[in-house]
Amino acid sequence: MLKQLKAGLMGLALAATAFIGPASADLSEILAAGKVKIGIPENFPPFGALGPEGDYVGYDVDVAKMIAEDLGVELELVPVTSKQRIPFLETDRVDLVISSMGANPSRAKSIWFSSAYAPFFSGAFAPAAMAIESMADLSGKKIGVTGGTLEDLELSEKGPKDMEIIRFGDNAATLSAYLSGQVEVLVTGNTVAAQLSADNPNLDVETKFIIKESPAFIGIKKGQMDLLQWVNVFILHKKMGGQLGELSEKWLGQELPPLPSL
Repeated sequence: MLKQLKAGLMGLALAATAFIGPASADLSEILAAGKVKIGIPENFPPFGALGPEGDYVGYDVDVAKMIAEDLGVELELVPVTSKQRIPFLETDRVDLVISSMGANPSRAKSIWFSSAYAPFFSGAFAPAAMAIESMADLSGKKIGVTGGTLEDLELSEKGPKDMEIIRFGDNAATLSAYLSGQVEVLVTGNTVAAQLSADNPNLDVETKFIIKESPAFIGIKKGQMDLLQWVNVFILHKKMGGQLGELSEKWLGQELPPLPSL
């Protein structure tokens, strides 16, 4: 009878374990493995993109390198698109996502966020002669935006019903659409528009209005409390030590503004 009871309890424990699924990796697992896998932007300069030497470079890439150095582990960079950032965390393809990601209640249902590590704002950009000062002025316009981004969410929620939103798979395609005249207005981040102007000095484009202030946060899989705490200490340390300020000057051309903490 006792043996049958023990066997039954063991069976219940195994069934419960199978139902719950494997535990998510945390800080101790990363240290034991000697490697951290970090998702960085696939094509989103100046945060992350392929450089002239064929290696990924940018603000987010440098932050990823600093994290690996402070952890004392090998770094594996995993390029991700906007739509891949959360799924890659949820399926353990990456340990962290450092990809200019804004925090919002919808995303927070799926993943955890660190304190902010980089400044960012979203805006509407168009030719100087185009009279646009607010969302309402986008009425009847063809708007280019990268699908699945914070800008896409803001446009869909707050834009006029008669605007035409044309969504693209990545920022390169969105910028190409603006350059070719496929769209009239570009809705994207300030750094993306700045890079577009730098690459095309004769291009007629200017900031029309700011849609949303959206500092960038590091994404962490739910349940990884030790890793979240470590990342927040890392961010605080780099802000106080001036390293994030140096990256802001290097990649964004601005002083690091006050950033929110979570």
